[in-house]
Order: sequence, then C-alpha cells, then structure tokens
Amino acid sequence: MVTKADLAKMDLEPDFKVSRWGYRHQQCFILFCTLTIAYSMRACMGVSLVAMTHHETQDNGTNADNVTEFKIEGIMNALMLVPPYPSFNWSKKVQDVVISSFFWGYMSLQIPAGQLAHRFGTRYLLTGAMMINCLASLVFPIAAYYGGWIFSAICRLVQGLSQACILPGLHTALGKWAPLHERGRMSAFVYGGQALGTVFGLPMTGFIAASPMGWPGIFRFYGVMSGLLGLILWFLAADAPAQHSKISDGERKYIEDELGNGVKTKSMSVPWGKILRHPGMYAIIIAHIGHTWGQVTLYSEVPAYMDKIMGVNIKANGLLTALPFLVMWFSNFFFSWMTDMLIVKKILSVTNTRKLATTLGNVPAVIGLVALAFVPKNIYVVETILIIICAFKISAHSGFHINHIDISPNFAGTMMSISNFASNFGASVSPLVVGYILTDVTDPFLWRQIFFVAAGMYFFTNVVYVIIGTGVRAEWNDPPQEVTADEESQPMIEKPEV
Repeated sequence: MVTKADLAKMDLEPDFKVSRWGYRHQQCFILFCTLTIAYSMRACMGVSLVAMTHHETQDNGTNADNVTEFKIEGIMNALMLVPPYPSFNWSKKVQDVVISSFFWGYMSLQIPAGQLAHRFGTRYLLTGAMMINCLASLVFPIAAYYGGWIFSAICRLVQGLSQACILPGLHTALGKWAPLHERGRMSAFVYGGQALGTVFGLPMTGFIAASPMGWPGIFRFYGVMSGLLGLILWFLAADAPAQHSKISDGERKYIEDELGNGVKTKSMSVPWGKILRHPGMYAIIIAHIGHTWGQVTLYSEVPAYMDKIMGVNIKANGLLTALPFLVMWFSNFFFSWMTDMLIVKKILSVTNTRKLATTLGNVPAVIGLVALAFVPKNIYVVETILIIICAFKISAHSGFHINHIDISPNFAGTMMSISNFASNFGASVSPLVVGYILTDVTDPFLWRQIFFVAAGMYFFTNVVYVIIGTGVRAEWNDPPQEVTADEESQPMIEKPEV
C-alpha cells in the first residue's frame, strides 16, 4: 500500500486523494471490459458448435459441408435473421479445425502486435481490434451457411488476427497507467476479464442458442457488443496519463512518479538477442504453452464432453460449464493479494513467489483432470472437479503470466507477445490432437486420453518452469542512455523500487 511518507515525497496536490476513483481506474475498467468481451467471443465457439451441428456418426469429412434438411423461407431467413436455422453435418475433426483457425490467426500476429502496441500505443490498436471482431462476428452466420466450414474458419481466423493485439496492448497500457503500489490489484482486475468473459460467454451462448434467435443470434450478439466497446475505446481510452484530456495534474503526477516516468529518456530499441537468450523467457514460454493447452481443453472440449457423455442439454451446458469460471474470477483476487503480500512482507523472493503461484495453478489441474478421466457419469461430481480445477488454475496468472514485468518492465509487452505466440501455436495444435484421438465422441475411454494429455502438459511445463524460472530483473531492462548537458544539470530523480 502507499504510505503517508510515500505521498509526502510525491508532493501531490492537496485535493488529490489516492483512495478516490480516478481516471486510472476508468482506464482499468475499459481494459477489463475489452478482455471480457474478447474472451466471451473466444469461449463461445465450443457451445456454439454443439448448437450448430447435427453429427452422430463419423463421416470422414466426405459430407462436411452438408446441411441437414433446410429450406430457405424468404429474404430474412436467407440472411439468417429469423428461424428456422440450418444445422451442419460437420465431423468432430472439422469442428476442431474451425476452433483451431482462431488460434492460427491469433498466434501469427502476436509479435507484430506487440511492436505495434509498443510503438503506437493501445487506443488505435484495441479500437481496430474490436471493430474487426464486430464485422467478422456479424458475417459469421451467413459465411457458415453459404461458405461451409471453410468460410467459418476464415471468419474465426480474422477474429484471431484482431484479438492478437489485445494482450500485448493490455500489458503496454498497464505499464503506462498502473502505479507501482496498485499494479497487482489493477492487473488482477483487468486480467480477471479472462475468467469473467467465460462466465458470461458460455451461459449466454447456451441461452441464445436455445432461444428463437438460434445459433446465428450468438454471433450477432457478440458482434454488437464488440462494436459498442470499440466506440468506447475510441472516445474514452488514452495511451498514457499525459494524453488524457481530463485527468487532474495530481493524479497524473502520482502515476508518473510511481512509474518513474518523470525523467525524459530516449526511445529504447528492443534487445531481441538478449531477450531470446534469457532462460527466464523460455521458462515463461513453456509454462504459457501448458497453461493455454489446458485452457483450450476446458473452453472448447468440455462443452462437447458435457453434451455427448454427460447428456446435458444445450441451455444448461453453457451455465454448468461457466460456473467453474465464476469461482475462478473470485479466487483470482485472493491469489493476487496473496502473492503481493508474500513479496511485500519479504516472506518469499519474487522468483519463489512466481513459482509457488504457478505450481498452485497447475498441480490441482493435473490431479483434477486425471480424476475427471475416471469418475462416474455424475454431473455433480464432474462439476465439482471442474470448479476445483478453475479455482486454483487462476493462481498461475499471478505466477508466470506477470513474470514478464518482473524480468523487464520496459519490454514486458514485447515479451508477452513472444510467449503468447508460442502458447497459441500449442493452442492451435490442441484441437487437432483432440480430433485425431477422439474418433468417436461418445466413447468415454477416448475422452480419458484427452484429459490425460492435458494433465501431462500441465505437469511437464510446471516442472520446467520451477527449474529455470526467475523473477530477477534483467540487466538489459535499462540499457545505458546518452545524457545531454541539460539532463546532467537536472537533479537526479530516484525511481521507485520494484
């Protein structure tokens, strides 16, 4: 927390109160909403495919584009605006290709997106991302009917390309807006949108699919929400406190002094070679791959498992799948507070705190997925296991997920783009592996293999992270700067400790 002594050193305006709602909190809330909508759109595909498809036997892809008995009734029906709506004979492999296509786009633009956020800021980047998401989502129902699974995959590919900008953009924005003493809480709130987006997205998808709007209404709903948020970003977001037209001088000074931005320095080039040779970077990458693989299994495959094995109807499917993520959203605040306290009170080093948080997120997921492979077909038992997995899984976000900032605050966005690229390459492979293994979606023994693979990924990547992970600040975070005569005459401003 910020002490009175800290505030006295900052020499803030008398009417400025740190505890009051400020524009930094407004920016934080906008970023949270951005991530919430983005993850809702990402998570909805698994439940949407349950509603869109009518597939009982393996067709080996020969009739992947066939539509089950559907006849167009008027122009509104042709535009997928009124029922009845078509369903598709897409095999499980075809469905997993549609799911994977998002991640092909998402990973391919990760590293360029990190550089765009670093160079141009986040307002233009995030606004453009949400508007492109809006258009792709609105077009999806028509593309699916008239273009089959190929055009559906293209729409998801475009959404993946645009959403590649989001996480690097958020990391960059938090680096400008989150004061040192509030960074843990603000980051936890923003990234809580990943869990809450799933909480909203999965049941909302199920309810809309079961309503007269049908499965096309799912994509229209998210298209409208994405467009509205794009407008909010355009009119209310700002790249930094200095670029916000309404922020008070007191709040701006507080943020900049906390971040050590009071001294003007030359723009720093990215030390690519040193980043790519740093062991901590590879520890984060490997942990990120395992975490994302398990996450895709929970988001995209569990809805099909609940439908084919547990026999849960489509409306309840989204609600029951989302309940564990609601628990995850609440437990997120506990783990972020816990890790901050371990560091502030010097109970553990930054390195050991990150390793502990990551392990607390991964090991229960390993145990839970193995248990899920052997439990009886009892919805209460399965739901309890999923809740336990998700309640602990979010702890990893206070571990490896913010470890980039520990190693190099100046290049955290770039490092995030690298690890997110690698993790989503794994995410794009995951549904293909599932499609290869799951030749019969009604076979519980094949589902057991899916859960074993996800558990193995969590376990192996956690071991690697514990062995080579680090939270020590890299020496290349602050490359030497040329100092002018005017800068030499200025008093030295002490940067806050990290």
